[in-house]
Amino acid sequence: MRVPPPLITELAIGRREAKLSQRALGRKVGLAQSHVSKIERGTVDPQLSNLLEIARALGLELMLVPKRLVPAIRALTRPVARNEEGVQQLPTYRLDETDE
Repeated sequence: MRVPPPLITELAIGRREAKLSQRALGRKVGLAQSHVSKIERGTVDPQLSNLLEIARALGLELMLVPKRLVPAIRALTRPVARNEEGVQQLPTYRLDETDE
């Protein structure tokens, strides 16, 4: 089974945001640059352990979420909207101090 394209995209974005080259990320997780490139292009079916290592090296965590909670997770993780004046809008949901 191939890695879903949204996951590949998030890993590639995470690598760029971490300012890591494919070679540097590969060194951190013990993979060749060419293998990291193949993962990002979706031309190889990586082992789950490799995906976990890559995600964690980028400060990300892979999780299984009940399907019924996916809309809530997406709402919590979408970018914060700004109105036409550029003022940040409040997210749909945010944690109060007591919600941890």
